[in-house]
Amino acid sequence: MADQVAELRADGIQKRLVQEGRGPQPDYQDGTKVTFHYRTLLCSPDQRVLDDSRTRGKPMELIIGKKFKLPVWETILHTMREGEMAEFLCDTKHVVLYPMVSKSLRNIAAGKDPLEGQRHCCGIAQMHEHHSLGYPDLDELQQNPQPLIFAIEMLKVEVPGTYRQDPWAMSDDEKVKAVPLIHQEGNELYKEGKVQEAAAKYYDAIACLKNLQMKEQPGSPDWIQLDQQITPLLLNYCQCKLLNEEYYEVLDHCSSILNKYEGKAFCWPHHALVGNGKQL
Repeated sequence: MADQVAELRADGIQKRLVQEGRGPQPDYQDGTKVTFHYRTLLCSPDQRVLDDSRTRGKPMELIIGKKFKLPVWETILHTMREGEMAEFLCDTKHVVLYPMVSKSLRNIAAGKDPLEGQRHCCGIAQMHEHHSLGYPDLDELQQNPQPLIFAIEMLKVEVPGTYRQDPWAMSDDEKVKAVPLIHQEGNELYKEGKVQEAAAKYYDAIACLKNLQMKEQPGSPDWIQLDQQITPLLLNYCQCKLLNEEYYEVLDHCSSILNKYEGKAFCWPHHALVGNGKQL
C-alpha cells in the first residue's frame, strides 16, 4: 500500500485515508465491478461540493478496464479495499475532462440520457450547447481548470462472473440480444404495479439502442430500424412517467416523437398515446 501511495504522489495525486477498509486488497482485473459513493469538491478554502452521489440516491458503478472517460478514477480506486473511505487530491492534469463526465452523470441521474440526440434544435441552440454544458458550475470549471478532491467510499468490489452485467457495459452483440429481455422484464414489472422499476428497465433498453444507433449513419436502414425499436420503449417509459405524475417530462418526450414523425403515419397502436395502461 505504501508503494501505491508513493506512486500516486509522484503522479500528482495525494491520498488521505479516512477509514480503513476490510479484507485483502483486490487485484482489480479487467471486468471487475466497483460500486462506490463519491463527492467531488473544489480545492478551495470552502471546499465547495460539485457532485454528491448520495444526494441522487444511487452509488456510482464502474467496470474496470472499460476505458471510463475519467481514467484517474480507476487509478485511485485501485488503491482501495471494500469499506474504505479516502480523499484524493488530484492535480489539474487528471481532471480536465471532469466537467464533461459530470454533465453526463447528472443527465443520466435526471433521466435525460435515453433521449440524447432526439430533440430538434436550431443552429443557434446547437452553438449554445457547444459552448455551454448546461450547468453554470461546470461551465465555470471548464473555463478555469483546477485541482479537484474526490471523497470516495468503496461499497463493493465484484470480480467478473459474480454479477449481472449492466446494459451500458455490454458489447454491441450483447446489447442486441439483451434489449428484448429487458423490454419483457419492464413489461412484467409494470403488470405487477412496479412502475418505477419498470421505467428503469425501459430506460436501460432505450440506452442500449441509442448507443447502437449512434454508430450508424442517420437515416440509413439500420438507423431507422433501431429508431423504430426505440419508439415503443419510449412510449412505455412515458406511460410510467405519466403515472408518476411527471407531466413535463412526458410532454417533452412525446413532443419529440411527434416532431420526429410529423407528416408520417404512426405505426404503433393508438392506445399507446392515450395512456390506457397497456404496454407495448
